[in-house]
Parts: sequence; structure tokens; C-alpha cells
Amino acid sequence: MEFAYDDRTVELRQRLEAFLTECVHPAEPVHHEQVLAAGDPWARPPVMDELKAEARARGLWNLFLPDARYGAGLTNLQYAPLAELTGRSPHLAPEALNCAAPDTGNMELLAEFGSDAQRERWLAPLLAGEIRSAFCMTEPEVASSDATNIATRITRDGDDYVVDGRKWWSSGAMDPRCEIFIVMGKTDPDADRHRQQSMILVPRDTPGVTVRRGMTVFGYSDAPHGGHAEIDFSGVRVPAENLVGAEGAGFAIAQARLGPGRIHHCMRLVGMAERALELLCRRALDRVAFGRPLAEQGVVREWIAESRVRIEQARLLVLKTAWLMDTVGNKGAHTEIQAIKIATPAMAEWVIDKAIQAYGGAGVSQDTPLAALWAQARTLRLADGPDEVHRASLARRELRRWS
Repeated sequence: MEFAYDDRTVELRQRLEAFLTECVHPAEPVHHEQVLAAGDPWARPPVMDELKAEARARGLWNLFLPDARYGAGLTNLQYAPLAELTGRSPHLAPEALNCAAPDTGNMELLAEFGSDAQRERWLAPLLAGEIRSAFCMTEPEVASSDATNIATRITRDGDDYVVDGRKWWSSGAMDPRCEIFIVMGKTDPDADRHRQQSMILVPRDTPGVTVRRGMTVFGYSDAPHGGHAEIDFSGVRVPAENLVGAEGAGFAIAQARLGPGRIHHCMRLVGMAERALELLCRRALDRVAFGRPLAEQGVVREWIAESRVRIEQARLLVLKTAWLMDTVGNKGAHTEIQAIKIATPAMAEWVIDKAIQAYGGAGVSQDTPLAALWAQARTLRLADGPDEVHRASLARRELRRWS
């Protein structure tokens, strides 16, 4: 594994750093003010469209897609340091570059498993940033950490499928530009446990679709990621050609979708921790307590040193995982994907917590980005599978080596 960035990555990092400094960070308070003025936590502030237009003009667009037909054609290892930079402003930068979840995973899913007609109808406008999408997998009535529990039914009826069920934490669904839902449900409850599920495309305006409410994340709307919704599907009828892939392939497609999504989250988490450490250091140098700067307090120095150690450890594991995904594929990197999914959110949560502590009351207020960063890091210990599920799976794999 080569640790130096290649020429293309260096050049893109320089352009992205300039974009963050010149456009994104100055837009953060503007975005906040525009959301407050709209009176709707899931409103779409005009500044986001301005950022997207500027990012596209600078050639910073769809960097996450390794398939050059659709995106920048970067490897996971090339994309990792770029995604890390976007993590420094996770509520604005990813969407500005058209690299925000859940659209990234949905675009990857359509690119790999969608039909030509599905790609033309839905992938093309997603790639152009003209619409947004939602991923509807989690359900309120079952333990969705076990995807085989999903109870939503997708029933064949002539030339159509009929969808019935309730979803929640449907990422992306609260964005006013969300036009398409990717819904996972059971097409054959009697099939093998991992062949019961399928995925289907449901346009948002289909009769029988009811968005019941938006879900907040520790009180935040998470609007830049499209928000999250609870949705009823009652007798929702869509054409059979809306099925993604084959009947019974839904579980396998979900696993293929979630692998890259997990590493993208971890890449951004490293950037989130870096921003928190920067804020911690600035606070330690500027703030005086008990007659001397916080930077001279031993406990604060310990926080700073430990933060650097934890960030570097996590970054190296993320880069190794990206390299493995590029060289041996997602299945070959499964152990490392699970390891970073466990380690990186916990690392970022720890570093952000120490920065909050250094800021005191300001750290939990709206005057710094730290509270929102902490909420996102803590949430990622649940999203894409809770820590406990990944630990159990990782332990089973490790034990098989010795059995």
C-alpha cells in the first residue's frame, strides 16, 4: 500500500480545500439563518443551490462514484482523503458535491443493479443533482438490525407489484426535491431466509404513499442529508419493471449498497474529528481559566494528544480498508469494513466530546458546530447496522479462523 497521494488526488484535494475555505465554511451561518427564516427545519435554503453550482463549475462533482461512466472514476483510496475533507462540514459539503447520503448509495445501487430504463429515468437526474431520493429499509415494528425481519410486503399482481407496510428513518424522504423511494420488502416469505426480500422503485407521488412525519436526530432535522421520515405504504401499486434486479435479490443488493456507504461515513467521520480537534486547539490557546490558558492545563493537553493518536489510527484503518476494497473487492474487505464501522464513530464521538468539554456551555450551543457533529457521530453507531451487530459478526469470523 502506497501512503503518498497520487497526482490526481493531490490536485483534487487542493481544489476541494479551496472550495471549503472560500465557499462552504462562509456559507455555514448563512445556511443556518436561511433555515430559521423559512420556519421549516427541512426547508431547502437557496445557499445550497449556489454551493452546488459552484462545486460543479469547479469540477468537484460525483467524486464518490468509481465508475467513470457516471462519476469521477476515482478509486476508494483516491476518494478517501476527499471525503475526509467534506467531513469538516458534513451538513453542507457532501451535498454541495452531490456526494451526500442516501443519494450516493442509491446511485451506486442503480448504477450496478438498475435496468437501462431505471438508470435513464432515475439515475440520470440524481447524477445531475436535479432530484433527490430516499432509501426505505428500516421499520418501526421489527428489529431492523436483522434485515431478514422486514415485514413490508411486495406482492405481484399481474403486471404490477403492490407494496404494503410502514417504514421509518427513511433517509432522504423529507427533502422537498425527493422524487423516488427505493423500498425493501418481502416478495416471498416462504423462500430461503436471505432470498425473501426484494427492492422496488416507488415514485413519491404514487397513490397510497403517505409521509406521516419527519424524524429528528437528537432534535436536529438532518436536512442536508434529506431528513428522515416515517412513511406508510398502503396498496401502493407500481409497474413490475420497477423491481430492482431479480425477485429475492433484495438482501444481497442491500449488502452491496451498505458496504461503500459505511466506508464513506467513516471517511467523513475522520474529517469531523479533525475539525473538532482544530476547534479544541484554538479554544485551548485562546481561553484563560484559573490564571492560565487551557493549553497549559495538563488534562487538556492529554485530550489533544490522545485525539491525534485516535484520529491517526482510525485514518490508517480507513485507508487500508479503501485499498482492500480496490484490490480484493468489498467481500475481501468485509472484516475491515466492519472494523472501521465500529472504531471510527466511537473515535469521532470521543474527540468531539472533548472539544465540547473545552468549550463548556458554548460547546452544546448553536454557536459552534460541535453539538451537531457529536449528534451525527453518535447516530452513526446505529446507522448501517449497530455496533453490536458488527461486533458479533466480526467475532464469528475471527473464531472461524481457529475452529
